[in-house]
Amino acid sequence: MNSNNGVSNSPSSRFVNSPSRESSVGPAGSDTSESSVDSINQQKPRKLFRIRSRAGEMTFGKLLTGSLFVNPEQAGYVGFANLPNQVHRKSVKKGFEFTLMVVGESGLGKSTLVNSLFLTDLYPERHIPSAAEKIQQTVKIDASTVEIEERGVKLRLTVVDTPGFGDSLNSIDCFKSIIQYIDDQFERYLNDENGLNRRHIVDNRVHCCFYFINPSGHGLKPLDIAFMRAVHHKVNIVPVLAKADTLTQLEVTTLKRKIMDQVDDHGIRIYPLPDCDSDEDEDYKEQCKQLRNAVPFAVVGANTIIEVKSKKVRGRMYPWGVVEVENPEHCDFIKLRTMLITHMQDLQEVTQETHYENFRAEKLATGGSYKSKSGKPAADTYGRMENGGGGEFTDKERELRQKEEELRRMQERLTRMQAEIDSSKRPHLIQNGDLKSQDV
Repeated sequence: MNSNNGVSNSPSSRFVNSPSRESSVGPAGSDTSESSVDSINQQKPRKLFRIRSRAGEMTFGKLLTGSLFVNPEQAGYVGFANLPNQVHRKSVKKGFEFTLMVVGESGLGKSTLVNSLFLTDLYPERHIPSAAEKIQQTVKIDASTVEIEERGVKLRLTVVDTPGFGDSLNSIDCFKSIIQYIDDQFERYLNDENGLNRRHIVDNRVHCCFYFINPSGHGLKPLDIAFMRAVHHKVNIVPVLAKADTLTQLEVTTLKRKIMDQVDDHGIRIYPLPDCDSDEDEDYKEQCKQLRNAVPFAVVGANTIIEVKSKKVRGRMYPWGVVEVENPEHCDFIKLRTMLITHMQDLQEVTQETHYENFRAEKLATGGSYKSKSGKPAADTYGRMENGGGGEFTDKERELRQKEEELRRMQERLTRMQAEIDSSKRPHLIQNGDLKSQDV
């Protein structure tokens, strides 16, 4: 080496070029492969390679003693196909949230069906009121939350029960408290979005509502129609024909057809299953078709394990035989559970993009403060302590409304200006029939 580099010809400074890389001679006749060290006392020398090309000169190097980074994928693979796996890992780590509401008359098997769906006991100490207590009983809102884990996936399930629905003598206003609860959850979520801590918002909005229909009613009752028409634009309604084991197959088919005709006649919008894409496999298309034809789902609930033909099944024992809950030939329990689990993400998306956005647009359009049944703002009822309490929350809410109103006025002003610009750019007719455009 040259003495100008300040490196002695000691044995520690002599390196051998890699046999896999040939040294080339540049225009000046000097070798383009160089070896150097930063100092004489350096223990881990570094090898530099200099490559000359028409685009210029590039120098790169690596520590000879360092470990190489090995690409596990094949050549020509970028890696963005792995993005769904990243979303999957984050989703599994974060967990899922889902809120299910069950509405129907007492004695239709709502609690039994929910326990059968999720294989858990949500109502260990439930009080069943007597007939005298039901005379003056009002509809209550009973929300139970349970953490369910299956194969490493965690689900925070909230089941909202409505005991007392349709049990009193006067059931005209029995579902107002249910509508109030749904709106209160929307209001609470809206205020949490406008708050300071938006990263850890607990989603308690009702994503799905199982409405239980009495099998002995020969169709929908006036109370059923009034309730579903009052909430079909706020929540995803899934009609359920309760205690289907009391009907024959022909009666089930006839009653389903009559219920769907009544739903169409009264303009009730139940949860529509999403359409299948053209590239979906045939098995998934057939499954969606069967689920769509099974509405309303005729179900039977049971938590008892019975042994039938040396096989343990969940069902109900009768003198004439056994009704198997998980047998598709006996009831639609499997179809209902498949619909709920398979389309759980879609239920949440419809709640977010349709029902919640409608509530939010209506709230911004009116500009008034939403009131809960206690006369106070809904967010004040559910989260006053979390937001500082007192009149401070009202001031923040008023300030947010003023900013939203100002943004809305600015957007309207921009829309008018854009319309004026577009109208001025349009061609105008003149006397000789030619077109003349006006520049802005």
